[in-house]
Amino acid sequence: MNAYPRTRRVLAGFVAGVVVATTAVFGGSAANAAPAPPAVMAGLGDSMTQAIMTCSSLTTCASNSWSTGTSTTVVSHASRLRAAYPGQPLTVHTNAATSANSSGLLAQAQKAVTQNAGYVTIEIGANDACTRTVSAMTSTGTFETNIRTSLQTLTANGAQRQIFIASVPNLMLMYEVNKGSASARLTWALLGLCQSLLASPTSTRSADVARRAAVQQRVIDYNAILQRVCAEFATCRYDQGALYSFAFTKAHISTRDYFHPSVTGQAAIAAVTWPKTQWAS
Repeated sequence: MNAYPRTRRVLAGFVAGVVVATTAVFGGSAANAAPAPPAVMAGLGDSMTQAIMTCSSLTTCASNSWSTGTSTTVVSHASRLRAAYPGQPLTVHTNAATSANSSGLLAQAQKAVTQNAGYVTIEIGANDACTRTVSAMTSTGTFETNIRTSLQTLTANGAQRQIFIASVPNLMLMYEVNKGSASARLTWALLGLCQSLLASPTSTRSADVARRAAVQQRVIDYNAILQRVCAEFATCRYDQGALYSFAFTKAHISTRDYFHPSVTGQAAIAAVTWPKTQWAS
């Protein structure tokens, strides 16, 4: 009996097994297949996702949202999904709330569940750091608990809801961009914006420098938590710090409060975060 044909069959089977295993480990086309397009999408978070200050002062303007907006200038995640899947209707909900911090995320997540959202974006943390004082900032332990509880809600009962988490932007950079503007400094004072960071904006006293550094470090800590907790959930994708690393300029920041993103800024947020989503990477 000739053993070579059997040997070839065994070897072929072994090679095929290696190919399959390699695809699974290193991310072949099957492993990287995009999830099915969602029929419903929800944007969770704070006023950044509401696109506040992009239509008029102190008002929200969800049409300009980086997440759920319809503006052709911004080209939101929702707009990009519609373009990628033109035959798939997409209903969007902006659950984000002005001044929301991580403690309010759970209620937004619960709402997204009742809305049957198949895709949820989360942008949260700026208001946990932007407080009246440094001591009032949300602790890292509480922040982590709030994020994990919200993600557990979104994925409860085996739900395969796709979740995207954007990093907290570099608040120190947004301060530095406009700290030299008298109009910005006056507006920050009148509105009482993010006083943990923006109080005494031109002061170089060691106490003020240390205060700003503490806020910056807390943002860095929050982003580390977002990345770590997101990794615990199979359907969660973190932006790998893309938003935090984005170099905001004056054009990207609204001149209504000199701190929230402008329409140009919202477009930039959509552009830098979309490539990190489940449908683009």
